[in-house]
Amino acid sequence: MMTITVGDTIPSATLTKVTPDGPDQVSTEDFFRGRTVALFAVPGAFTPTCSARHLPGFVEKRDALAAKGVDEIACTSVNDAFVMGAWAKSQDAEGITMLADGNGDFAKAVGLTMDGSKFGMGLRSQRYTLLVEDGVVKQLHVEAPGEFKVSSAEHLLNAL
Repeated sequence: MMTITVGDTIPSATLTKVTPDGPDQVSTEDFFRGRTVALFAVPGAFTPTCSARHLPGFVEKRDALAAKGVDEIACTSVNDAFVMGAWAKSQDAEGITMLADGNGDFAKAVGLTMDGSKFGMGLRSQRYTLLVEDGVVKQLHVEAPGEFKVSSAEHLLNAL
């Protein structure tokens, strides 16, 4: 499978958006249409780097990213919507849209999966950040295994 690249259209998939009223199914076409979205993906909610650095960085840089034209910041992970909602609440991630990819369909569709089986995690998403304008990838920053450098909010902000 090919990994998504700059200039590609986001593939068709269904994600589960965490809302105050509970899980809500959303198509990628509807979610990304007509606006600029910074999407960051993490291997797992509540995991050390994701909780200590990745999500908090986007919470901290939310206003700065908005000032650069980002309409929405979203986080995706191969977790269910209830886990994503609990993680957002525990992290005080107000203003970050949580998109659960429970079966990894989106991670597979963009070609950015990783095998976390040796950690008891199964198929997961790689750590990356996408900047998407009206459904088209404008920037893609994929981390090397075990690293946290190019997918940070700060890196994306500097690239805008």
